Amino acid sequence: MQVTRALEPILPICRRLLPKRLTDLSTPFLSAPFLNATLLKATALEIAILAGHLVLYPSGIVQERRDRPGPSDRRHGTTGDTPGHGESATATAPHSPTASAPPTASVTSATSAAPSTSASPGTPDAPARLPAPPPTPPVVLLHGFIDNRSVFVLLRRSLAQHGRHRVESLNYSPLTCDIRSAAELLGRHIEEICERAGADRVDIVGHSLGGLIARYYVQRLGGDTRVRTLVTLGTPHEGTRVAPLANAHPIVRQMRPGSAVIEELALPAAGCRTRFVSFWSDLDHLMVPLETARLDHPDLMTENVQVSGVGHLALPVHPAVATGIRRALDPDDAVEDHVTAAPRAASEAAPGVPSAAVPASAVGAGGLTVA
Repeated sequence: MQVTRALEPILPICRRLLPKRLTDLSTPFLSAPFLNATLLKATALEIAILAGHLVLYPSGIVQERRDRPGPSDRRHGTTGDTPGHGESATATAPHSPTASAPPTASVTSATSAAPSTSASPGTPDAPARLPAPPPTPPVVLLHGFIDNRSVFVLLRRSLAQHGRHRVESLNYSPLTCDIRSAAELLGRHIEEICERAGADRVDIVGHSLGGLIARYYVQRLGGDTRVRTLVTLGTPHEGTRVAPLANAHPIVRQMRPGSAVIEELALPAAGCRTRFVSFWSDLDHLMVPLETARLDHPDLMTENVQVSGVGHLALPVHPAVATGIRRALDPDDAVEDHVTAAPRAASEAAPGVPSAAVPASAVGAGGLTVA
């Protein structure tokens, strides 16, 4: 409460940042006291994250070092990446993308792990070995506009603590002026990752503009053969109208509603094999309107997750969002084939009926709702 009272003088600024559509609502959930406290806490969190990110920003300017793994590393599903180090390794010649069929899940019977009975007399039977779990795809992190890989420090640590050790980041220049060019660079980067890790596919987590670049690669450049799951955080899938003065930058103009890039992404994408999970927040002041961060496309396998009380900068940092990302990347939950598998939401709720929100106490301060 003391923090809330200390920040009360900046409440008018918070209201200006908050989309007007939300401030006009008069529901019990968004009553004046609740709205004021939520705005103040979210704004304080955004300011704290911005300050911390400014400190970490220099450490993420250069590309991380990427060493070529040996055969034993590939067998155990690890790479020689060293997080936090600069200086990129010499690029390997990318090979041509191949439309590899998505792996299909299989259930192994317990009897299949029984020891062989063909051992020679006098030789002790070899100990039974459980089948090794299938290796998880590498995870590629893609930052937003005028940012770098340092924004993913906490998310990367969270993924590593839960077994996702093959995590790489791509820095694209803040002077990049075209989403299409950045998507081509992403494609070459993913080819190198697949070659070094011995993997057929990768998962991508893209924040803001990074999610739009990754989506363009998947939909328009054939990246669905390489990307299993694409998670977007606060990405303007239908374009955002925020900050008209920023139109001086060409890539900002491409993020506007009705731009050539946005219209390309709205074109049919039949047969796309990538699964999309889009996180959008009710306090994201950079998404105008708020729903532009939702991904609704008739040909894509999508899942939209609403985040409550979290701003734009907090999306790649918040522990509740990190929990949601880990669940989205869980290979047991991933849907990899349009023909043989249906979207998860279809089995969890009837059409038009949203699923229940995840309790805040279970995931931290902030709620996630699958919509």
